[in-house]
Amino acid sequence: MTAILSSYDRAVGFVGGTAMQSLALLFTRVVLAGIFWRSARTKVEEGSWFSISDTTYFLFAEEYAGVPLPSDFAAVMATVSEHLFPILLVLGLFTRFSALALLGMTMVIQIFVYPEAWWSVHAVWAALALMLILRGGGQLSLDAALLKARGAA
Repeated sequence: MTAILSSYDRAVGFVGGTAMQSLALLFTRVVLAGIFWRSARTKVEEGSWFSISDTTYFLFAEEYAGVPLPSDFAAVMATVSEHLFPILLVLGLFTRFSALALLGMTMVIQIFVYPEAWWSVHAVWAALALMLILRGGGQLSLDAALLKARGAA
C-alpha cells in the first residue's frame, strides 16, 4: 500500500507542477478562444477579414432579439468581441480580462438567447472562463512575460 501511495504522490506532484499547470492553462486558453473564434468567423462575409454580414444583422434583429441592446450595436459588439478576446487569449495577454469578457458573453447568450443550453454547452464555456479568471494565463503567456519584465514575478 505504501508503494501505491508513494506512486500516487509522485504523479500528483508531476501533474501539479508549474509546467503541467501552464500547459493546461494554455490548452484552456486555446479551447475557449477556438469556440468564440469560430463563432466570430460566421458573423463576417465569407472571404473578408471583418465585413459583418447582413445575415448577422438579421440574426441579431430577429433570433437574438431578446438581448437588451439595439440589435445593430449588439451585432457589432459581438463580432468585435469574438475576434478580439480569442486572439488575446491565445497570446495570453490580458487573460483574466479576456476570459471575463467571454464569460459575460456566455451569460448573455445563456440568459437572453439560448436559455435551454446551460448543461449542454454554456456550463463548459463558463467553467473554462472561470478557470482562466482565477488562474490567469500561466507561465506560457504574454501576461507572465510582462510580469517578469516588470520584475513582479
